[in-house]
Amino acid sequence: MTTQKPYGTVLIKASLILDHLSSSNGPQSLQSIAKETGLSSSTALKILDTLVLIGYVQKDPELKRFSLGPSIIKYALKALSQLDIKQIAQPHLEAFQARTNETVHLGILDHIHVVYVAKIESQNPVCLYSKVGKNIPLYCSAMGKAILADQSDEEIRRYLNSIEMVKMTDKTITTHEGFFDEIEKVRAQGYAFDNSEHENEVFCVGTAITTSGGKNVGAISVSVPTYRLTDEVLQNLIKEVETCRNNILNDLE
Repeated sequence: MTTQKPYGTVLIKASLILDHLSSSNGPQSLQSIAKETGLSSSTALKILDTLVLIGYVQKDPELKRFSLGPSIIKYALKALSQLDIKQIAQPHLEAFQARTNETVHLGILDHIHVVYVAKIESQNPVCLYSKVGKNIPLYCSAMGKAILADQSDEEIRRYLNSIEMVKMTDKTITTHEGFFDEIEKVRAQGYAFDNSEHENEVFCVGTAITTSGGKNVGAISVSVPTYRLTDEVLQNLIKEVETCRNNILNDLE
């Protein structure tokens, strides 16, 4: 079997830059981009200048830092809007949010992250990191854990070996042993928790949307501030997240 070789490498290098910018929390310097992508500063700058020209990247003229530009965000949002899973899940997410009155999310797997593709806000005031188009690590999110729990131990081990488990909060799990213990709980329950592991004082319940044939098409979650979380609220959120998942799967299969 032959492996098709890429036509040139500039697009691959540009992809490295865009991947780095998309996973960064803020604008990045040329030196940081070059270091993180393994490119020379001169090569990175030439590619960045072209990406700026076509609007995929924007540059702050004073700080001389780079971030994703409006053109690529426009294409990304267009792609998100065309996803079948989003269209199928939307009415169920709306019903889910109406029953819980909490913020609900739909996410899809993107390599080592979950990307938010839909979010319906709670009417109760709460400040969350989540935003459509943003991503979140698998290891410290309810949706991410739920998706990983449907994978084999070998696949999870490869994932863990490919990342650094950064301690986002005091509750973030940062050891492989601790994470596998968590995965066993998720597999036994059928749903996952994020107990303030990504954001302080935010509790999430999530479950994977995996078909009977074993194909994962994403995950859903519901987020609640810890001060509103009681045993009764938690049991209701678990019931509702499972109901929403099952309703989406019924439409998919």
